[in-house]
Amino acid sequence: MQTAAVQQKLGESPAEFSLRTLDGRVASVTSVLEGKSGAVIVIWSSTCSHCIRYDKYFNAFGEKHPELGLLVIGSRQGETFEALHQTARQRKLHFPLAHDPGGEVAGKWFTRQTPRAFLLDGNRSLLYRGAVDNYKYPDDPEYVAYLEPAIQQFLSGKPIEKPETASYGCAIQSVYYNLPKVL
Repeated sequence: MQTAAVQQKLGESPAEFSLRTLDGRVASVTSVLEGKSGAVIVIWSSTCSHCIRYDKYFNAFGEKHPELGLLVIGSRQGETFEALHQTARQRKLHFPLAHDPGGEVAGKWFTRQTPRAFLLDGNRSLLYRGAVDNYKYPDDPEYVAYLEPAIQQFLSGKPIEKPETASYGCAIQSVYYNLPKVL
């Protein structure tokens, strides 16, 4: 008997989760959306050079988009709660940050690399998934934002013109993370 492959579909609700945040709360899709018109959830890693680039963006996110919830989830294999705390202190991160031990949420959200952003409406429908931008700096003439235009289109009641983009970045799980210390 063959079973159908499980997929995450645009317009549907991604899997719920319950994760511990750095400030001691428990975060879920429901809690991130509470009192908001939508939310951005990002699968992330404290050690990924691609993620580091967005520290300033995520630190300013709540001020720029008070109508949206935000949760950034540290999901990389081997990334500990303590390491996330240390990174947050060192890099002065104040965006909501949760720990995904073992990358279970990342797996349920079909994410293999960090960072990967998801935009949900207030009914938990997935509107956008993919990269924040094309990994160029805003002053680069080839820079293309992906997440911000999706947010602006959502907030203005327009359809998302580009609801999915390819993500790139650091692997969440790799056989190289499990190699013995001495070869």
